[in-house]
Amino acid sequence: MKKENKPKKNASCRSDGRGTDQMRVVTFQKNAAPNATGSVLCAFGKTRVICAVTVEETVPRWMKEQNVSGGWLSAEYSMLPYSTETRKARDISKGKIDGRSQEIQRLIGRSLRAAVDLDKIGQRTLWVDCDVLQADGGTRTASITGAYVALALACRKLMRSKAISEWPIKDTVAAVSVGICGGVPMLDLCYTEDRDAAVDMNVVMTGSGRFVEIQGSGEESTFSGAEMDAMLRLAQKGIKELVLKQEKAAR
Repeated sequence: MKKENKPKKNASCRSDGRGTDQMRVVTFQKNAAPNATGSVLCAFGKTRVICAVTVEETVPRWMKEQNVSGGWLSAEYSMLPYSTETRKARDISKGKIDGRSQEIQRLIGRSLRAAVDLDKIGQRTLWVDCDVLQADGGTRTASITGAYVALALACRKLMRSKAISEWPIKDTVAAVSVGICGGVPMLDLCYTEDRDAAVDMNVVMTGSGRFVEIQGSGEESTFSGAEMDAMLRLAQKGIKELVLKQEKAAR
């Protein structure tokens, strides 16, 4: 039977002392991968992801075959073996990418393509690589948020070199997790909160406040419309804060 989310006493007390509507400390360290066109080390608390964008002066074969104009953006995501408490085997050792990684890298690609005018990048591919160095919840949201900064830095470099003549980014894009823990909606879940949450949700939005994607589910639980609204309000608050940090880091 599905359970209701009844608030518990002291449910607002989080393991790291944050308020229920408070983000973890978020930082962007630029040029984390010097050989990339644009890169950052993005940290959401203890979660750390290197996000790097490199440029390939060609487009996928399907675009050529179908005479599709403009360029393309594609993303890859991986968790390094030492990113978790117990070693995570590399996908290559299993002979294929695991389903979770594949789903996340597709999400990253969709999210960033929503923010870019692909015609303005010309006949080239922007490769976005997100490699998780340390995982403590929210690796996909940190990847999307950091990847946007790396993308903006890469596009600035392309503009300076006159490889492109028009700014191709239409809007910022960021992502954050929310959930219901102990009956209380919370923003930016760390690993233990995500593990124990009755409901967890990942929200991707543009800086102008439009939704790109919402992924949410109850874990042996259901959630009401009011609870969903509360989680979305928290996500909107968090993303506004992230966008301000992104804009500063991408200068």
